[in-house]
Amino acid sequence: MKYKIANRNFLMKKKILVVDDDQGTTLSFKLGLENHDFIVDTFNDPEIALNNFKPEVYDLCLIDIRMHGMNGFELVQEMKKIDQNVRVCFITSFKSYYEGLLEEYPNMDHRCFIQKPISIENLVKQIEKYIA
Repeated sequence: MKYKIANRNFLMKKKILVVDDDQGTTLSFKLGLENHDFIVDTFNDPEIALNNFKPEVYDLCLIDIRMHGMNGFELVQEMKKIDQNVRVCFITSFKSYYEGLLEEYPNMDHRCFIQKPISIENLVKQIEKYIA
């Protein structure tokens, strides 16, 4: 019986993808979110994240906007070719860069925006609000 309850709790956990080229950010997000019962996959390279992305796996993707090689908006455009229903929150510490990209990508769904730095508690609140 304990196995079934533990298994049920596992199935109810939300799965989060974090893509940020800063290893400190991905590590702190991963550890903090896992302490709040999320399952977290992280990538520091957007190309590798895209190559490993599968449809209907993640409840939410946290994508940094400013990364080397491919910005977050470009990454999400490619992810949407794999899963049109992917849910994304953009994260950045450069609000002006984010606003500039909004002009460049006017059709990008940008309802969820998270400004870094952010505490894990506030990050969890944002995530829960968006995936509720």
